[in-house]
Amino acid sequence: MKRWSDLKMAYYVGIDAGGSKTHALVTDEHGHVLGKGISGNGNHQIDAVETARHLAEATAEALQQAGIQHADVAHAYFGLAGADRETDFRILRPIVSAIGFPRFSIACDTIIGLRAGTDRPYGISVICGTGTNCAGRNKNGEQLQVGGFSYMYGDFGGGGALNEEVFRSVIRAWDGREQPTLLTDLLLSKLNYSSVEDMYNDYLDHDKSVPVDVAKLLFAAASEGDAVAIEILNRQGVELGKAAAAAARRLGMGGDTFDVVLTGSLVTRGDTGGWIRGALEQVVHEAAPGARIVTLTVDPVFGAIWAAMEEDGLTISADVYARMRALGSFENIQN
Repeated sequence: MKRWSDLKMAYYVGIDAGGSKTHALVTDEHGHVLGKGISGNGNHQIDAVETARHLAEATAEALQQAGIQHADVAHAYFGLAGADRETDFRILRPIVSAIGFPRFSIACDTIIGLRAGTDRPYGISVICGTGTNCAGRNKNGEQLQVGGFSYMYGDFGGGGALNEEVFRSVIRAWDGREQPTLLTDLLLSKLNYSSVEDMYNDYLDHDKSVPVDVAKLLFAAASEGDAVAIEILNRQGVELGKAAAAAARRLGMGGDTFDVVLTGSLVTRGDTGGWIRGALEQVVHEAAPGARIVTLTVDPVFGAIWAAMEEDGLTISADVYARMRALGSFENIQN
């Protein structure tokens, strides 16, 4: 059976969508970037209508830069946060189908993160961005997801929860329940308050929510040796490690050599001191001594492009891997 790319010039689209952004990339089969697009939230569990609009906007911008139409694309691969269960796919299939690509696939963003971070067809992916998630695939191709459904369903952390850990730590230090923390001055400066009492009353009086990017203050405080911040980040690492260890055990990977790929902004850009990674690594190695912890150094959207090429029957060459890995992050890509 001929591939689409055997019949005409082949173009591929990869999409990486999370709770705060949607990235779309267009390449040819040699890995040359022809266009990219960006939009907002791409997690339908947060807002399905908004997600539909953002996916369409990002892909339209990328196609326009590439100078091609939807019908010209050999395969489009959507790696979407929130693509977890059949219930989610019943919502997402019509949304993606309406964009207009003749051939497309939908997978959880953990899968494109795994594909971007390892050359092996199996391994475990751990995401820690706005939310957290973990998924694994063993040598037999069996897949398993652990977590990804918020605190109520067993998860801990991600930027959308650690922001509240920062806020409540400052409140608890102020009212005497916990020790003082460097987070206090950092948070007051970030939110533009002169005292914790002013912040406390204003948030209560106006039912305010803590901004997600407040979670970044943990890294600033931890780098100065703040015990409260370090304890929170270590707990994040332990919880992510428990998810990866559970996936390894349930997929029978305890005796295998494989990669655990860390993706998401908190572990790829924020965790410069290894406060999360170190704790995670210790828990994973207790369950799978042959696991290698790998921090993703390329943009997850590359995993979506490579998956799109493979769905079209293409064997990805070393030249394509090298060319695209040299591009760095999505923000740095020039086409």
